[in-house]
Amino acid sequence: MSDETRLIDALRTLARHPAARGLRDDAAVLPSPLGRDLVLTHDMIVEGVHYLPGDPPGDVAWKLLAVNLSDLAAKGAEPIGVLMGYGLTGQPGWDEEFVAGLGRALDHFAVPLLGGDTVAQPAGDARILGLTAIGQVAPGGAPDRRGARAGDLLFVTGPIGDAGLGLRIARGEIEGPRRLLKAYRLPMPRLAEGRRLAAIAHAMADVSDGLLIDAGRIAAASGLALSIALDAVPMSAEALTLGEDRAARLAAAIAGDDYQLLCAIPPEARGAAAGIAVEIGRFDAGSGICLHDHDGAVPLPASLGFEHNRS
Repeated sequence: MSDETRLIDALRTLARHPAARGLRDDAAVLPSPLGRDLVLTHDMIVEGVHYLPGDPPGDVAWKLLAVNLSDLAAKGAEPIGVLMGYGLTGQPGWDEEFVAGLGRALDHFAVPLLGGDTVAQPAGDARILGLTAIGQVAPGGAPDRRGARAGDLLFVTGPIGDAGLGLRIARGEIEGPRRLLKAYRLPMPRLAEGRRLAAIAHAMADVSDGLLIDAGRIAAASGLALSIALDAVPMSAEALTLGEDRAARLAAAIAGDDYQLLCAIPPEARGAAAGIAVEIGRFDAGSGICLHDHDGAVPLPASLGFEHNRS
């Protein structure tokens, strides 16, 4: 068990309001007297953990906004504003580039910055950035990660593994096309797809820590087993040029940072989902994940994705 899982389990005893969804979802959904449910999410990114020290400040700003908007996308929500927490590390030039990049990202997604807080960090510390995103959705319209049902099909909105390869390119471990590097540094939240899928999905989440671990979280929160066809998981043409054997597909499925959407769709809605996402698995009674491909059963890797401070 990771330190992250242990802490969240402890915090569940405090998160008793129904809007918290038992801390088993990536966003809170709060009914509003204004006739729309409010969707609230908060993500942090840390230098050296979520981005590299050499990543351009403007790209870091984009990523901070995008990963939070992705959580709204997974609830089918329309963004209405953000609040930011910013750690000052005595590098005004970096701060200026970050602000310029944040402005471009806010304009691109048409989301206003509403406020936040700044704090001074000790010299030499890794920079810590946080952002709270606020969205709105029709009452009862935000799919709950706990809502998958036996017989539902697992769909994903697009290619998996690009960001993981982009990170390896950024680290200088491999060479590859610039588009993969862009997938890592400038993720794109699937807001439009989320709004369309929310109308038919029983459960939905984004791929932040890895397809296997995030799909497994839907299954676990819903009390179900999940079977995934590894060779059905979509990969981009650029990723396939770097490898498409079982090992490459497994690496893609645990890499994370793709911010595609995973959703549990009832079989009768398969046709409606097919134009937006790709079918890759099925939920059934039971527990746990099993993988297979055209050659048969695929052993699960030791790690299903990223977890903070895993023991």
